[in-house]
Parts: sequence; C-alpha cells; structure tokens
Amino acid sequence: MNESTYKRPVIVGLFVFLGLLFLIGGILMVGNIHATFKRKMTVVSLFDDVSGLQKGNNVWFSGVKIGFVSDLQFYGKSQVKVSMKIETKAQQYIRQNAKVKIGTDGLIGNRILVIYGGNSLSSEVQEGDTLEVEKTFSSDDMINTLQENNKNLLAITTDFKTISKKMATGEGTIGKLLNDNSVYDNINSAAASLQKTSDKAQQLAASLAAFSSKLNNEGTLSHELTTDTVVFKSIKVSVLQLKKVIDTATLFIMNLKNATSNPNAPIGVLLNDEDAGSHLKETMKYLESSSKKLDEDLEAAQHNFLLRGFFKKKEKADKNTQPATRKPSEYGLH
Repeated sequence: MNESTYKRPVIVGLFVFLGLLFLIGGILMVGNIHATFKRKMTVVSLFDDVSGLQKGNNVWFSGVKIGFVSDLQFYGKSQVKVSMKIETKAQQYIRQNAKVKIGTDGLIGNRILVIYGGNSLSSEVQEGDTLEVEKTFSSDDMINTLQENNKNLLAITTDFKTISKKMATGEGTIGKLLNDNSVYDNINSAAASLQKTSDKAQQLAASLAAFSSKLNNEGTLSHELTTDTVVFKSIKVSVLQLKKVIDTATLFIMNLKNATSNPNAPIGVLLNDEDAGSHLKETMKYLESSSKKLDEDLEAAQHNFLLRGFFKKKEKADKNTQPATRKPSEYGLH
C-alpha cells in the first residue's frame, strides 16, 4: 500500500515534467528563442533619427538575420546610440567599413537594421566597433518630398496656364508669332534671304575651289607665283628695290621740304622772300627787253653797208654746205 501511495505522485510528476519539456520546446521552436543561446558580439551605430526603431528589432546582413537591437539610448545633443547583438559566426563577413541603414520588414512591417557594404581591404568588425550610418529616406520624408513636388507642379501649371492664355490672345513674342501673319511673313522673307545668301556662299565656295584648283595647273602665273621660288625671289627683290626707291623719294621730298622751309636757301628765298621774287621778275623783264633790243641791233647791223658784205659771204657759205635738193622729175615723179 505504501508503494502504490508513492508511485502515483512519481508518475504524475513525471508526466508534468514531460509536459513542461514539450511546452518549453514548442515555445522555443515557435518563437525561435533558441537563438538566444548563441554566442554574440556587440557593435554600435549613431543615428540622427531611428524612425521608430525599437529594442528587439532584427538585424540583417545579405538577406540573413544575424542579430537584434539590444539597446537604444540618447547620445550627445540629439543623436541616438543603437547597440546591436550579432552572431559571432557572421563576424568574419562584416568589415569595419561596412554601413548600417534602417529598413522595413516587408512593405508595411517592423523596422529593421541592415548591414551592408565593406570590402576585403578592411579588417573584420570587432567587439564594440562603431559602424557608419547611411542616411535613408523615411516614409515621412518621401511624403514631404511629394508634397513639395506637388506645390512645384501646381506653380508650374499655373504659370503655363498664364503663358498659354497670353499665347492664345496674341500677347508676347510667341503669341505674335502664332497669331500675327505679318510676323510670319517677315520670318519667311528672312528665311528666303538666308537661303539666297547660303546659295551665294556655296557659289563663292565653288569659285574658290575652282581658283584653288587652277593654282595647281603648271604654266599659269598663279602656279608660278605659289610654287616657283625663283619667281618669288625676283618679286621679293623687286619689292625691296621699289621700297628703296620709295625711301629715296621720301628722303628727297623731306630735304626739299626742309630746303623750301629754310629762308636762307636759294629755293627757300625764291618761295618765301617776296622781295627776291620781285627782283627776279624785274630781272626777267630786263632780260626780255634786252633780248629784243639785241635782235633789233643785229637786224640793223645786217643792213649796215660796212657789214653787209660779211653777212652775204656767210649766207652764200651756208647755202653751199646744205645738201642739194633734187627735183621731183629726177625721182621719176611727174
């Protein structure tokens, strides 16, 4: 009887213990609490805004959950220090230059932390390291951006409405272009003028091309001028000689100008001294009257009976020295 009395409590206790084991196992399996017993290390990040991140939210790396948020506390003036517990087995894949950003678990889910980036040139993360934070746009930021864009779009539509109204009423340059036929005709005339100018420019280009092609034809003056160095040197020498002549003429003109401006020089006296000019005129008059008087005296001497014989002998000697003129009949002419 005593054995049966002790046997029942033992069996009941055994069933209760097994039930507790199954209950704990189910809780661990459903809630994945067994991850609590894995070895972890702590890394931190400093956020300006955690956007609703809470303690216990998951930490992901390359699409794999590797830890959770262990603590959030204020840091400095307005930052938040977020501590993360990550599994040590992922330590070798996370580099010290990796970055952390806030994401969501699904479209509308809990906040999560995503570790990404880093390269092999940097060493692996260690206990207590601080990972850099990348600024991300939250849903509120996106809504604010959309609101600003809507305001800008409304302003643009309002301005376009005003512009289109002015265009329809013929105001402004574009409105006149659309509604005023005279402006269109002027533009059309200008385009036609431009077309004619373009055609003339093409003709000029063709003429230049033809002229340049003639430069290559041997025997032409242009070809000789552009290719024959002897002709070029001759022209160069001629130009230099012409320059010397011009320089000499310039010097002569300067000397003549200086001489005419000098009142002591003979030509300067003739050009600038009125008294000398008057004397010269008087002298020329005296010479002219003396020449006439001399002619009269010679004429009188020829008729003088003392010298008449001399002038007759001289006239006869002059006739003998002149060649005899032949009559036309002597040349066979009648």
